[in-house]
Amino acid sequence: MRSILSISAALLCTIALIVLGSWHQPFGQSIPPIGKLINPFTGFWQNAEAVDNQHTNQIVDLPALSDKVEVVFDERLVPHIFAQNLEDAYYVQGYITAKYRLWQMDISVRATAGQLAEVMGPRLLERDRLQRRKGIISAAENTLAAWKESPEEIAQIEAYSAGVNAWIDQLQEADYPLEFKLLNYQPEYWSPLKSAIFNKSMAEALCARHSDIPATNAMRIFGDSLFQFLYPERIPTQSPVIPDAVAYDFETISTEEENTSDLPADLSSVIPFRPFEMADPSTGSNNWAVDGTKTASGYPILANDPHLGLTLPAIWYEIQIQTPEVNCYGVSLPGLPAIIIGFNENISWGNTNVGQDVLDWYTIQWANEEKTTYLLDGETKEVDLIVERIKVRGQEDVLDTVRYTIWGPVVYEADGDAYKDMAMRWLAHDQPDKKPFYELAYLTRLMGGKNYEDYLTAFNGYDTPAQNFVFASKDGDIAMTIGGKFPVKENQQGRFVQDGSTKASAWNGFIPREQVPKDKNPARGFVASANQHSASKDYPYYYNGGFDEYRGRYINRRLEQMSKVTVEDMKALQLDNYSLAAEEATPILLALLDSISKSSLEQSMYDSLKTWNYQFEMDWKAPIVFRKTMQAVYKETFDEIYTLADSMEMLFPEEWRLVDLLGNYPSHAIFDIQETDAVEQAKDVVVRCFQKIASEMEEEWTDPAFDWGKYKSTRINHLGFIPAFGVYNLMVGGYKDAPNSIKGSHGPSWRMIVAFDENGSKAEGIYPGGQSGNPGSPYYDHTVQPWVKGEYYPLYLMKTPTDWINQPLLTQTYQ
Repeated sequence: MRSILSISAALLCTIALIVLGSWHQPFGQSIPPIGKLINPFTGFWQNAEAVDNQHTNQIVDLPALSDKVEVVFDERLVPHIFAQNLEDAYYVQGYITAKYRLWQMDISVRATAGQLAEVMGPRLLERDRLQRRKGIISAAENTLAAWKESPEEIAQIEAYSAGVNAWIDQLQEADYPLEFKLLNYQPEYWSPLKSAIFNKSMAEALCARHSDIPATNAMRIFGDSLFQFLYPERIPTQSPVIPDAVAYDFETISTEEENTSDLPADLSSVIPFRPFEMADPSTGSNNWAVDGTKTASGYPILANDPHLGLTLPAIWYEIQIQTPEVNCYGVSLPGLPAIIIGFNENISWGNTNVGQDVLDWYTIQWANEEKTTYLLDGETKEVDLIVERIKVRGQEDVLDTVRYTIWGPVVYEADGDAYKDMAMRWLAHDQPDKKPFYELAYLTRLMGGKNYEDYLTAFNGYDTPAQNFVFASKDGDIAMTIGGKFPVKENQQGRFVQDGSTKASAWNGFIPREQVPKDKNPARGFVASANQHSASKDYPYYYNGGFDEYRGRYINRRLEQMSKVTVEDMKALQLDNYSLAAEEATPILLALLDSISKSSLEQSMYDSLKTWNYQFEMDWKAPIVFRKTMQAVYKETFDEIYTLADSMEMLFPEEWRLVDLLGNYPSHAIFDIQETDAVEQAKDVVVRCFQKIASEMEEEWTDPAFDWGKYKSTRINHLGFIPAFGVYNLMVGGYKDAPNSIKGSHGPSWRMIVAFDENGSKAEGIYPGGQSGNPGSPYYDHTVQPWVKGEYYPLYLMKTPTDWINQPLLTQTYQ
């Protein structure tokens, strides 16, 4: 569609009608005035871009700059910024990012802050209300207050904001990004607060998951013994991020007398159903680094592929920034200055999510009917009443009063809400402790880092969301640091709803940064993380959360096996479709199915599993049999939990637990199916499910076109869910438990590999999308198919504006 848009105004008008006809109005917004939309002077056809309208040199007047800034755009429209100081560099970064991603920046902040109804109407009011009641804006204001304590940091964020606004200032209505025209509203000025809100959007996506109420319900229904059996916190075969070989010989902060993990006494029964919307559990990532003892070159290689929601415009914006202090290449987030994941000539770094639970729920015991006071250790405390003003398009503003306790906001108050009269204690609400620098300035230090000491020092300013930061350097060092701020909890604390009427339920401070797990230059020759447990059971602090059970173990196993590693080996591991989950579960399924009589179709499906190598390749059928069978067996095994989940939030066992039950506890009562008179065991459940799947797949099994790629139906949605602007039915392999963790609309949002040698660094990378957020641009989705094919692009870390391998697409001078 991107090339068609540049052909003619008449054809563009036709496409406009198609777009409007296919748009399912995800936000409840009415169709914009059609005359305004197809106006030839200001309408959406003005957003069309030709493929070859670049290759020019331009001078842009930006009086706010203190010195000249040169920007060279390469053949993929990646900007390489050359500035004389960081503030000018971030100013131009803001200007260019707004040029190509303004609507993405705007809608991301609105969605996080609860400001969608202002432009999309009353159907978004309840969503906005929930975001406000979560305390997102208050949390962002706390973060901004901390940034302001650092002159360096606030100057950089203000420069970035000023650059965004410089782009907005020169816009005419005809220049508005297409989505503004479709939704019929205008861009707003950017501000440091908007960047802080965007920062909280990452916290909401990465460190706001919790299972307090589902776990509390499950504990009350099953009792402690069965609960602990069904819901163990750690798979016995776990291979943690920081390996068992690391010793912990420090003196810990005591929790024995300070905290309590007892369930609140006033929760005399289970908590009714009302799910709390959380980030997709598919979110995950891989990163690793191998040292020179394991590489063919004798120098380290680092790899990172963060798995996030796949969207158009893409989450990431690729960029290089050079000043006298830094020369760094990587990816940024539209809405924040600096580079988030990247490399320079001396070091490289990458992130994966930690997964530890830093959001807990506390019951509140009200002291009066108005709920303006509550009890804490027998004393009456007043709530802080914060009035949220929510703007609603076409209606009067809505005022909503939120009660804040010492724990945090009381998010839900309506009858029937599972979280009614509970306060949310979330680490991201906290104003960062006073220190020389904070979440943004740590990136600047990484960008200019020269060695391990610079890398380690940078994390003194980082709190949330917690990340596993992998590191490699030209000096030969590799490292992994569990970066972030972590509460001190007693055993099981935060796993269940806690009693908010006593301070004894509080976290007992935070783990000292020097005691947070990390590893440098391990004897095994590599470091790696894939969202698994941070540390071994020997780590003296308790932590809970949601952790990977398979990818981390498999990646560690593969890296252990490797020698004379090359960049191509690292690509192959990032693109590896092998599933350890399938390796461990399939032989158990086959053994339980082996002796039964099978139809020809069932035998064919059985044989496909028997000869399968556990690779989730797009053109294979065996992965479908495995996935559908395991899903059916899971649902039949835990049918009691599914029944309970119809009326309350319930915690479901992890998939590895099902495999363990099938293999080691085949006669356990959990396999008995409620709807039958018989008493089923594991074999009965597996046979029943396998035969059912076979009957359902009779036609599909003989269809040559029906394979794993078609079944999994990978897609990349437009941020506004406008169908014409998304990409669908991508034929690609991968599986949630494979290193190439592609599932639905989630997957590797950025693949990067950095190799060092005596001259510095060389890197390759790709993300599925394009540098432009304009659906009318040839650079909107042009890297999607190369990403599907497993291709990578060279990442040019230029030394000067004329340091070119290929002809530049566009050169601009800002002055």
